[in-house]
This record gives sequence, structure tokens and C-alpha cells, in this order.
Amino acid sequence: MDIKKTALAGTLESSDIQITLSQGNNGINIDLDSSVEELYGEQIRKVITENLQTYGIENANVKAVDKGALDCVIKARTMAAAQRALETADKPDWEVF
Repeated sequence: MDIKKTALAGTLESSDIQITLSQGNNGINIDLDSSVEELYGEQIRKVITENLQTYGIENANVKAVDKGALDCVIKARTMAAAQRALETADKPDWEVF
């Protein structure tokens, strides 16, 4: 699926992550800003990528600002941003996860 508009989900509060999705044209590119990137960066990128692929998104630019979010929070924020970017937020597909 193609991203229809730039979308944002999450906050910059402690234990959260802010995900911004925009159109891309060369796979899923993740710009991660996290104080724990050295320890958990690979896992954060994996969770974001897998969740976008579940929605059929193959090309996207992702800006992720992590403040110590757990995987379940990363997944939820990615899901919200994806549904907003695909303009399907009014009819969420909870079964994709």
C-alpha cells in the first residue's frame, strides 16, 4: 500500500515513542533517535519494519524518537501512524496484528 499523507503518532514523554511516517520510494528507511539505540536500536527497527509490512507498506520514511518505549508501545504507535497515513483510521483493522 502507498502512504497517502504524512502521519504522526505518539508523544515525547518518558516510556513513549513518536513515529512519523511519510512517503518513501526506496524501501522502509528508519531514522531513529533514541538514548538506548546502542542496546535496543535493532529491535526497535525490527518492530517498526514488521508492523509496517503487515499493513503492506513497502516504501516509507520513518522518523522515530524513542523515549524508552516497550515493544508493545512501539507496535501500537506504528499501527496508529500507519492507519493515519493510509487514511484508514476511521475503520481500524485490529486483526492485522
